Amino acid sequence: MIDLHVHSTVSDGSYTPAGLAVLAKESGVEAFALTDHDSIAGTDEAAAEAVKQGVDFINGMEMSLSYQGHKIHVVCLGFDRQNPEFQKLYKKVRYIKEDSMADVVEAIGRKGIDIDMEMVRQYASVHLDRYAIMRTIVNMHLFDSIQYIWDTYLNPAVLEVGVGDDVSAQEALPIIRQAGGVTSLAHFHKQIGLKGQSRAEQEDSIKELLDFGLCGMEQYYPNYTEEDKAFALHMIEKYHMLPTGGTDFHGANRADIMLGTGYHHNMNTPYAFFEHIRQTCGR
Repeated sequence: MIDLHVHSTVSDGSYTPAGLAVLAKESGVEAFALTDHDSIAGTDEAAAEAVKQGVDFINGMEMSLSYQGHKIHVVCLGFDRQNPEFQKLYKKVRYIKEDSMADVVEAIGRKGIDIDMEMVRQYASVHLDRYAIMRTIVNMHLFDSIQYIWDTYLNPAVLEVGVGDDVSAQEALPIIRQAGGVTSLAHFHKQIGLKGQSRAEQEDSIKELLDFGLCGMEQYYPNYTEEDKAFALHMIEKYHMLPTGGTDFHGANRADIMLGTGYHHNMNTPYAFFEHIRQTCGR
């Protein structure tokens, strides 16, 4: 059992990077990837603890990319963090994610939440970004749903301020490949994905993303319907894509999803996926 889609306190999870390695060992997860949103800041901590725990680990990041009017998430695995072109891309991504956060906080304040940057700094574990703002609001205990916070306050404030658009898939995917990494389309069925497209349109989108440098897609995800599962498997087999799978684990911030096993034990991503990915990285 492995988990290739996992978040820590570096972005919007509730476990530290090291804590995830401990939890993986306790949960029977043989290998995992830390895939924080647009950040590699927790990689070294998670990798070091994984060695101590005897759990296999691969570095990763879940990138937010723009594609044909959609925001999509792509899980990137096993890339060389020191690759010069990756470093340029990463600096650009971090600038987008951290730019104008003081203005975003002010916009949220105008919507009725008593929040300021001093409060946000207390919850910035690494980055002073929108995830630090999210953690601040969560710890104010005003709302039960994190998604409600994003939909009602954070995303509208980001739009109001005019924070820069995400890096395009056409720009980012070839760079991750050049850095020796594997790229996998995450939760294609969601709004942050290809939701709203017909199956034929989704297939056309996947074909174009493959042309850009996409390697695979998530064959396993906790809330896929049976139809979603069948479509993902069909795409993987038809286009010889690399299959991946992960729970999108956020700890207490998505409490119904368990590391490795997903929602009510509805997942068990095979270790062979991890081996195949590790063999592919660097090519």
